[in-house]
Amino acid sequence: MRYCIALMLLIFSVTAFAQQKSAQDKLIQFSGIITDIDSGNVIPYVTITNLSAKSRRVGADYRGYFTFIVSPGDTILFTAIGYKKFSTIIPVSTPDSKYTIMVKLQSEVINLPTVRVFPWATTEEFTHEFLSMKLADDDLAIAKKNLSKSSINGLIQSLPRDGGEISSQNYRYNFDRMINKNMVQTNPLLNPFAWGKLMQQIFDGDKKRGDN
Repeated sequence: MRYCIALMLLIFSVTAFAQQKSAQDKLIQFSGIITDIDSGNVIPYVTITNLSAKSRRVGADYRGYFTFIVSPGDTILFTAIGYKKFSTIIPVSTPDSKYTIMVKLQSEVINLPTVRVFPWATTEEFTHEFLSMKLADDDLAIAKKNLSKSSINGLIQSLPRDGGEISSQNYRYNFDRMINKNMVQTNPLLNPFAWGKLMQQIFDGDKKRGDN
């Protein structure tokens, strides 16, 4: 009876070992496409690592497609810059010699700490620059500079005129032109043609006196 039980255990162990060996020797064509889980766009050139086969690495192409040979039970790791890591295990009881999967990676946002860049190489340079720098003016000094005569003249020369200034200038121009026109018409002394006519009359009178 003992021999029968031992023989049965031996047969069971050999059968299990043979099944396990057969499963390990079985090769599977592992294929798939890698996409973004949010947008659905393909993710190109993802690194795929077979952790069960001495970390053998392959890469997806520009379309996010990959295909390579694995064994049942292998652990596959997918990594890409800007995305969280994703791992999957090849099923042991795969009826077919092909296994296809749709891999969806989640984008990963990394908040980097704030970096402040200073133009001083050493603390001594900073101390020297700090002690020799000119302090900024207060609000009152800045207001006085902005309201100075030179500052206002510079603004007048550089800033364009607004509608009120243009209208005022046109009004003064039209007013001065109207005054000058009235003065020319009412005061003959301001008319150069009147002066010419007067000089011509004086010259003609002197000429007539000379002829007499």
